[in-house]
Amino acid sequence: MEGKSGLKALSNRMKSKGLQKLMHYCEMCQKQCRDDNGFKCHCMSEGHLRQMQIFGENPNKFIEKFSQEFEDAFLELMKRSHRFSRVAATVVYNEYISDRKHVHMNSTKWLTLTEFVTHLGRTGKCRVENTEKGLFLTYHGRDSESLFYERRKNKRLKSVLVEEVKQENEIAKQIERAAASVGVPMEIEVRTLLGSEPEIGKNKNKKISFALGFGSSSATATSLKPREDSSKSFGVEDVQNVDLCLSKKKTIGDFGGGGGCVRERSSVLDDLMREEEDAKERKNRKSYWLCEEIVVKVTSKAWAEKGCYNKKGVVRKVVDKYIGEIEMLERKDLIQIHQDDLQTVLPGIGGLIRIVNGSYRGFNARLLAIDTHNFCAKVQLEKCVYEGRVLPKVAYEDICKLE
Repeated sequence: MEGKSGLKALSNRMKSKGLQKLMHYCEMCQKQCRDDNGFKCHCMSEGHLRQMQIFGENPNKFIEKFSQEFEDAFLELMKRSHRFSRVAATVVYNEYISDRKHVHMNSTKWLTLTEFVTHLGRTGKCRVENTEKGLFLTYHGRDSESLFYERRKNKRLKSVLVEEVKQENEIAKQIERAAASVGVPMEIEVRTLLGSEPEIGKNKNKKISFALGFGSSSATATSLKPREDSSKSFGVEDVQNVDLCLSKKKTIGDFGGGGGCVRERSSVLDDLMREEEDAKERKNRKSYWLCEEIVVKVTSKAWAEKGCYNKKGVVRKVVDKYIGEIEMLERKDLIQIHQDDLQTVLPGIGGLIRIVNGSYRGFNARLLAIDTHNFCAKVQLEKCVYEGRVLPKVAYEDICKLE
């Protein structure tokens, strides 16, 4: 008898290693049952009923979450195994479901594989071909090495332009200080520099000297006076272009090498910084925001019977990114609640907060001011690599009070 029971236990373990029937799998509890009787007993269990109660409060949120996880895992498999090949959709799907812990399609918003593949083609994430042998997929390698090298090359070129702009601005500041020290108007200084530039090109062997600030002001002004024949050496049209720039009250910082205006080029630095902030925002912006040690407020009326509605609590633990274990401040009891039923809480001016979403997700900051008209706040980062940086506009839902 012992031998028979041992063989039966071994047989049960071997069966549990493989894939089971899809109809006997509970996605909310992530539990696989082997037969109808086991699945029925699981549906009557206390843990399953508790999970279904959480699901019933916001079913669309859970379906969207499972759909996103299914799509991400499917595309990751395409990227890893069939990056540059054309493959049948059924082949990829069979490889995907070989993992026992995969997200099942019956928990997503797509009913069939055809509907899901059509979605991938419509959103441009894969190229879909409908042939006599079925649907075929080709992964769109938007993050391929070629695009990576191209982005790095463009970033390097922008860095070079930024350095050029910085050098030109520094030279312009030095010229401004020199002109201010001798009391010469900026228009004369600019005309003199631009008018004498061609003559410097002609007389390469001639020694050039400058006297800045310590001599007689009248003598220096005379030495900086534009030549009468500058229009001949520089060209009448070029002199008129310079006068036109000066008439529009351009500063010396607006002129680059060769007499061109560089105001447009000076925006390259701003564009580069803006791109870095956008990349940081895309990387750190998530659909979930719960984290430990923050104070939140219950906003769902479904919790009114338990006395938790409009009450505050502290997040002690985050379960599966979207569900938090909240310790209520008044009743000191623990409840599990979805983040959609919670709201961030703001402290008083000067209070400590945590950025829960966005570019600086996970960093602590100090609340400086609140803009009630635009529903945003001004904060200053603390105790991080960006310490001291001030963020002028951060949305209410992206920051939360620390315990």
